Amino acid sequence: MLELQNISRRFGATQAVSGVSLKVPAGQMVGVIGRSGAGKSTLLRMINRLTEPSEGRILHDGVDVTALRGQSLRDWRTRCGMIFQQFNLVQRLDVLTNVLVGRLNHRPGPLGTLASLFKSFPAEERAMALMALDRFDLADQALQRADTLSGGQQQRVAIARALMQEPRIILADEPIASLDPRNARTVMDALRDVNRRDGITVLCNLHHLDTAREYCTRVIAMQGGRMMFDGPPEGLTAARLREIYGVSEAEFNEQSAMAHAPRAAAEASAA
Repeated sequence: MLELQNISRRFGATQAVSGVSLKVPAGQMVGVIGRSGAGKSTLLRMINRLTEPSEGRILHDGVDVTALRGQSLRDWRTRCGMIFQQFNLVQRLDVLTNVLVGRLNHRPGPLGTLASLFKSFPAEERAMALMALDRFDLADQALQRADTLSGGQQQRVAIARALMQEPRIILADEPIASLDPRNARTVMDALRDVNRRDGITVLCNLHHLDTAREYCTRVIAMQGGRMMFDGPPEGLTAARLREIYGVSEAEFNEQSAMAHAPRAAAEASAA
């Protein structure tokens, strides 16, 4: 069980997240929706402790995550994998090594650093990485440089890397915002497979309600740093959406897509 107790985060005078409380049972797939600036990314980054809460506590199976330091914090980040919009792969390294990087937290300190520098990983870890790549139809690309892959392929490599951490939770921060519809569906299918087959809890920031409705059993809607809705997708009706955001679902999706369009275009040109 992941539990957030009155979590808030301020950046100077800006209240990015304000008093969010929720409980996420193990194995749920939760979609977090909201316009750009609603606080979605800050919320996920606080769970992973990449951003420190200004107030409140985060608990996982009764352990106070907000109190963790040093190795205990590194262990938590291993159990709580993070997937980013821009993939965060080492572009000059081959795909297999990028996936194997997910094992480094299992060998902290100098050993992990040396393994990364010299691509020195045990045979069983290499086998694990190849199985993860094969699961997402990427085994044939194992020895290619990461920067030769499409955006959708790179994001699936990032999911395979997260699986190598053997996480309990995966946090996906706008994982499909930079992708075309076909690649977006492939990535969401991969996340759903991880959730269903491995029983891993998935929290996924999304900018389209229809995607959250299709893939998630629970939807959280944020606006201005506050949680405005928490429930099954069918509960977020057209009337409720208009109450929260002041627009129709079509307008909400269009505005969210436009907000992400510059980043998506930049990613497409880079690819």
